[in-house]
Amino acid sequence: MDTVVDLPDPSKALDLAVIRFQLIRLEDTIIFHLIERVQFPLNRTIYEPGAIPIGQNEHDNDDLSFMDWYLKEQERLQSLIRRYEAPDEYPFFPAALQKPLLKPIDYPKILHPNTVNANAEIKRFYIEEFLPGVCAHRTERGEAAEELRVHGHGRHRLPPGHLAPHPLRQVRRRVQVPVRPGPLHPPHPGPGAAREKAQAYGTDPSASDKGTGGDPLTKINVDAVVSMYKDFVIPLTKVVEVDYLMQRLEQK
Repeated sequence: MDTVVDLPDPSKALDLAVIRFQLIRLEDTIIFHLIERVQFPLNRTIYEPGAIPIGQNEHDNDDLSFMDWYLKEQERLQSLIRRYEAPDEYPFFPAALQKPLLKPIDYPKILHPNTVNANAEIKRFYIEEFLPGVCAHRTERGEAAEELRVHGHGRHRLPPGHLAPHPLRQVRRRVQVPVRPGPLHPPHPGPGAAREKAQAYGTDPSASDKGTGGDPLTKINVDAVVSMYKDFVIPLTKVVEVDYLMQRLEQK
């Protein structure tokens, strides 16, 4: 949860201005991570369960893709420093979480108990729809080893999660922000803001290469980013909000 929120004061955590600020921060983070991710080709082997040997003979690794295993082990490690104690963190592999080594933080009880979780839909969209539309594709055999080598060279430039977890985590947080009683959802930047940011963040101002329209070439398909927000993130946010409110009504 962002440090700008006064956690002991639930009223500030639910203030619409604060929530909107969080959404803008998350939008920036998502777009930056996506720009970095699309610099690498899409290797479908990374996302196919069982395609890369990662100890599938162990019961808890059955049917895991390399990305799933990588994400699971990251969540296992980060749970030790109480990352998933925060109320806005939703692990993809809750069974992998460990008891934190640090003392717990007394977070305020903001949301009513609920089981709303959009992780599966977020991961499906990211792997099956977004990445194939924005990344170059590898076709040669043995591409898994090559992709790992490429990512290894990139580790000094990118956070370890560039295989997928960082964009996934931030989109997950984006669609599961706290719901404030009153308006159905807080005001948030629309697809137009996402277009402007993707265009600005993905353009090298010193580059001399120009596109067909004479504009500087961008590092990411801007239309794909806009479509992601317009057709997936914003609609899914509303579904999460409605599901939460419905569960809240059922509890009364």
